[in-house]
Amino acid sequence: MAFPEKELRLIRKEFENKDGKTPDRIRLGNHFVDDFIFEDHEAADIPINALRVIFNIVSIISNEQFRPEDRPKQLSLFDEEFETDNNIFASMKIRNSKISPSGSTKQVVDAYEFLTKFKMSWYKSVNSKGKEIKTFGGLISIPSYEQRGYTTFLISSYWLKKLMVIPKYNYMLYNLIYNIKNNKHIIFAIWLSKLPENGAALKLSTLNKKFGLNYKTANDFCFKFLKSARISLNQYNSLSFNYKYEADNIFILPYFTKAIQDSTLSLNTKEHLEITYRLGYFKKKYRIPEQEMLRFSFHYRNIVQTRELIEMSYKEFIRKNRSNRVKSTEFQGSAFLNEIQEVIIEFYRNTKMGKLLPNGYPVII
Repeated sequence: MAFPEKELRLIRKEFENKDGKTPDRIRLGNHFVDDFIFEDHEAADIPINALRVIFNIVSIISNEQFRPEDRPKQLSLFDEEFETDNNIFASMKIRNSKISPSGSTKQVVDAYEFLTKFKMSWYKSVNSKGKEIKTFGGLISIPSYEQRGYTTFLISSYWLKKLMVIPKYNYMLYNLIYNIKNNKHIIFAIWLSKLPENGAALKLSTLNKKFGLNYKTANDFCFKFLKSARISLNQYNSLSFNYKYEADNIFILPYFTKAIQDSTLSLNTKEHLEITYRLGYFKKKYRIPEQEMLRFSFHYRNIVQTRELIEMSYKEFIRKNRSNRVKSTEFQGSAFLNEIQEVIIEFYRNTKMGKLLPNGYPVII
């Protein structure tokens, strides 16, 4: 028996960028990039405004992205929320000006129409219990104007998992999609971020096929495509590249751009030193053993949300001890970390996310 499509969709979560803030960088998971943008090692010709939708989706969910080896509980919670039934979706809302800064309704409509139709199919995944879950659609489904200036749409659990669960990922500058107008240069930048430090050597035919181009010679490819891409990335990206060719072989070597490094170096260095000092303070004052310090310092140094939660929890830990007239240093090593972990759980479960996923708190011990 056939059911109306709307009855088959189950919406389990709503995402929205309520404060309007965007991160300087976003994390694109390699699984998503490989399957959605570079399927079979060939880049899809995704329009620039559709790429803006993708970058904004990642920006909105950035606080909930995670590596499964760091947060295994979060992976099982994702499965419980999104991979228990067929056709489960999340709802998302993006301001239209984020997709078309010029205010073109046509550009917004075209972007969502492309992503609705692109790769529209049935997708299958297997959850942690071995159950096969099926989802139908493209990256997004049924976009609509919920209120003036916004578009609301559904995103399937299949693609959401590839965007949120990121065992391997690369950083991209969020503003790249506004500073560079050529969609192929953006796609090339995404591919470049996945190259090893020692670069790669590829044949002209391979690169033509990969990026949907049709240059007759390696010289044409280098000077009609790579040269302009390099100028764009030198100006607007943190990663650019050198290139050369011999016969039909083209060599591409990535490097960090000096202009971007100089503009961020003092801030990054200051932040790095502050984090290093703070971790040293915790380790020395509470005599945290080296092995236990590894997990704690990884979360504190690399995950901004967890670092903020640790600092909030530490302040509460100090406040409680003072009110009980107990010296905080009476808790040493594992005992200290356990105390902080308990406060983290308490704070986390009082958040909106904690009410939805009570066991999704970061584990620092």
